[in-house]
Amino acid sequence: MSARMMLLPVLAALLAIGCGSEDQLRRVEQEVGDLKLEVFKLRQSVEEGNKKAQADQQAAAEARNQDRRFQADLQESLRQVQDTTRVLNNRLNSQPKGPSRPAVEPQAAAAVSAEDERAYNAAVLDYNRGNYPLAAEGLELFLKTYPQSVKRPDALFFLGLCHYNQRAFDKAQAAFDRIIREHAASPQFLPAKLKRAQCLLKQGLKPAALKAFRELVDGFPGSAEARTAQQELSDLGL
Repeated sequence: MSARMMLLPVLAALLAIGCGSEDQLRRVEQEVGDLKLEVFKLRQSVEEGNKKAQADQQAAAEARNQDRRFQADLQESLRQVQDTTRVLNNRLNSQPKGPSRPAVEPQAAAAVSAEDERAYNAAVLDYNRGNYPLAAEGLELFLKTYPQSVKRPDALFFLGLCHYNQRAFDKAQAAFDRIIREHAASPQFLPAKLKRAQCLLKQGLKPAALKAFRELVDGFPGSAEARTAQQELSDLGL
């Protein structure tokens, strides 16, 4: 047998081994490709999960912010209702309780004309409807037209509330200051002092606001305004 013939089986064996190695290599490459695809899919799933988690967190944060805004609006609306109720109660308490009422201050002795009453009520009606700019305009006109009206302190208080509800806290403070200076004997005196303190706080004048709240707490203990002032101080951590 020639040498060439003797090498044929060896060559055949080597070819078989080579083919087997190529098949194994292809299978390994296929498996690696499959693994890469799975890793890519997993990575996509993780990224989508992270995005969803971030979206859920943002939605939860927005919901909390909306809840806080709702609570703040609710508290502000409650304060407005309390202020309006206080005005009405003060007016009722200031009315004569019997035929022999003692003498009152000169302003309270001024008669209220029908025109005076209509002008004041129209402005208050605009306030109750939430039309604060129109109500403020009507109240300013009322104050100029009827400077001696017994409703002047009430008109000033509602004027302050109109500005307060429009976040014009400096103008609101000016209206409440006029009550404090000009109508110290009025039932609106303490409510005006409280709202003035709240205006100071809204304007960022915290030291002045704290002083004003403490004046109410210390100077008028037991009053509704003193209790509200104490709550304001508590809310500020004091």
